[in-house]
Amino acid sequence: MAKIRYYYNTETCKYEPIKVTKGAMFLNILGFFTVSLIMALGIIYAYRVNFTPVKESILIEKNTSLKLDWEVLNEKLANAYTLVDELQFKDDNIYRVILDTEPIPATIREGGVGGHNKYEKLVEQELEEPKLIINAYQDVDNLKKKLYIQSKSYDQISDLLSEKERMWASRPAIQPINNKELTRLHTTFGRRFHPILKKWKEHEGLDFTAPTGTPVYATGDGIITAAYRSSSYGNVLFVNHGYGYQTRYAHLTEYIVSRGENVKRGQVIGYVGSTGRSEAPHLHYEVLYNFKPINPINFFQRDLDNEEYEKLIEISQQETIPLD
Repeated sequence: MAKIRYYYNTETCKYEPIKVTKGAMFLNILGFFTVSLIMALGIIYAYRVNFTPVKESILIEKNTSLKLDWEVLNEKLANAYTLVDELQFKDDNIYRVILDTEPIPATIREGGVGGHNKYEKLVEQELEEPKLIINAYQDVDNLKKKLYIQSKSYDQISDLLSEKERMWASRPAIQPINNKELTRLHTTFGRRFHPILKKWKEHEGLDFTAPTGTPVYATGDGIITAAYRSSSYGNVLFVNHGYGYQTRYAHLTEYIVSRGENVKRGQVIGYVGSTGRSEAPHLHYEVLYNFKPINPINFFQRDLDNEEYEKLIEISQQETIPLD
């Protein structure tokens, strides 16, 4: 049962019950709800100011983690660019210089990776940081392109190196007779008086004086293109080394290879003799480039150390007469 409230009526000098009207009741209820609403809003405001919602806290934490991951990825990307630049520098300025070939043009290395519509889908997603993300995608695409070009460049360098190795192995680059078995070297290359024909004649090689039977070595990889006996050169061998180079070995007492046979640098192909027009046992040795004779001394020098070279010069300066 509701509690009855009274008030003192001064006119009647009696306590009379308070009668609540509907309007007063409405105002009281309205006031109660208004105060409750204000208090509730105040509590919510205080909570939002001083406390972060759980879902928002999780999102903030994830966002912070993603930013850290993004920074790490950007750092790794920058390091990758640095490494690729180092590879490109070594490629253009070391490997290709050694192999005597042109570097890859900058227009190819720095070329674009796609049209202007390549990143349209990213723009359409209405991202918060579209420029940042698009730049990252562009950096990754550029890096992929640089790596692809570099890998192709290394493929080319590998092929060039294999070809150069074959060329270096084929080039006549050692002496045809070991220095230890060499008695003397006749360095007369060019016009000289022939001891048998008794007239001036071109001498297109060098003469290595050594005892009969001294081994004669192929000065580079190649194929025997001729092995025969000549009235002037006696037992003679021709080796085609490719790349424009040929060598001739003459006055041999015998040769132990045959036409069409492949030989390696340093392989014994015959022995010193005095066959044909010859005054004494020796090897007549020629180097031809594009069928033109060139001085062999420019090739086998690199096969000697300083002491051996000095000895060779000392031997070559001894007074001798032509042998063929």
